[in-house]
Amino acid sequence: MAVTIRRRDESTPAERLDAIIALPDAALVAAATDLAGELLAIGEAALTSWLAAKGATPTKAEVEGFRLLALHRQGARGDPSFNACRETCRELAYHYNCVRQASDEAEAARRIRLGAMVARHLVLFVDGKLEIAGLGEFCCSSRPLRLRDAATGQS
Repeated sequence: MAVTIRRRDESTPAERLDAIIALPDAALVAAATDLAGELLAIGEAALTSWLAAKGATPTKAEVEGFRLLALHRQGARGDPSFNACRETCRELAYHYNCVRQASDEAEAARRIRLGAMVARHLVLFVDGKLEIAGLGEFCCSSRPLRLRDAATGQS
């Protein structure tokens, strides 16, 4: 059975991620390395759109070998609630590494699917942040802000 994959520029990131998740294991295994890279690229694109909306020039630097992590660090500067997606970014990098080092095909297919779900979470979070500035303020990193607001009577 042939699997047809639409080019990324013909679909939204969410549609592309859904298409990846729906692929049969054999297709995931055959393109595991490329798909893992694509998942990182989708995550980077989401963070780049966040930075562009804030008027920042996205960094080309890497943190721990990943531009995704550097983009997250840059995006969180001045907006502690953006740290809510820090672990999502780290998990996406983790799945990328797992796919690149997977020793069995079933593990590679599983990691691609999980990575696509993590990437979808990141895309949805960033899209939500672009619509609702306070999204993510539940994050543990913003706790000092909540304590300060409570002390001053603000909500």
